[in-house]
Amino acid sequence: MTTLPRKTINLEVRERLLLLLGQREVLVLLLFLLLSTVLALRTPTFLSPQNLFNMARAFSWIAIVAVGESAVILTGGIDLSVGSVMALAGIVAGVAMHAGWSVIPAIALALTTGVAVGYANGVLVGRVGLPPFIVTLGTMSLARGVIFGLSGGWPARDFPPEFRVLGQGNVFVLGLAVPVPVIIMIVFVLISAFLLNMTVMGRYVRLLGRSEPALRVSGVSIESLKQFVYVFAAFTAAVGGILMTARLGVAAPTAAVGYEIDIIAAAILGGASLVHGGGNVWGVLLGAALLQVIRSGLVLLGVHPYWQTAFVGAILLVAIFIDYMSQRPE
Repeated sequence: MTTLPRKTINLEVRERLLLLLGQREVLVLLLFLLLSTVLALRTPTFLSPQNLFNMARAFSWIAIVAVGESAVILTGGIDLSVGSVMALAGIVAGVAMHAGWSVIPAIALALTTGVAVGYANGVLVGRVGLPPFIVTLGTMSLARGVIFGLSGGWPARDFPPEFRVLGQGNVFVLGLAVPVPVIIMIVFVLISAFLLNMTVMGRYVRLLGRSEPALRVSGVSIESLKQFVYVFAAFTAAVGGILMTARLGVAAPTAAVGYEIDIIAAAILGGASLVHGGGNVWGVLLGAALLQVIRSGLVLLGVHPYWQTAFVGAILLVAIFIDYMSQRPE
């Protein structure tokens, strides 16, 4: 029985370690753990279950919407309308409840409205062949205009308790008060991971950003795939908008303005590549968590909230630059 030289084994271990560290999800996890450790040392209550659950509640809807955004990025596209769809879903649900609708039909109407926006995006991008940046920029503006038209510029508030519980309620699990949005986020991520990783359509979506010509030759309907991902992204945005509205207790016309930056940043930090597609659901969850830790760190350092968006934008630019450089041919 022959054994490999110790030097050869050490080289193999080193190569595997470098390959592991080269994965963006691993780097994001290490950065998340590092920042969490620093904040835990600065603030004794940072690692308390209540604070951790509050942070998870705060980024839960961002993570949900970022999962849909990452599916679009997998196909080589982009969806800039997700923030407006979040606000639109909240306004539609709020206006419907104020008009006498019960909670479930109001939520169903809000989800249907979001899906309708996604369907329009999918048709224009997948069927007509228009650039996704231009299409979703247009629907972003259109959805925001509909919001102001429906609300008259005024926020809707005073929602029923059974609606507010979706964003403000807790469920006791093993003696811990777990926020309802966190449970919805976990369930949603599990279902999305199954759809994207374990189904035929999910595998086609994952291949679309890298091998569109090969899929087309294989007889796969590229148009239907693109339409599906934009509908899925809009649906996740509507879900996130409902949770956000329930948490805040008010549906404001200006809600979720600029959320596109956080959502796209979470998707790209999680491994979604604007250059060739790629990424996974668990990486997106890590990216959203990292953004929340960064925001908490900025608050701890006394950075004004107005400057926090600038920091997130800078992080997004750095992530895009790293993604581009890592995918550029030698």
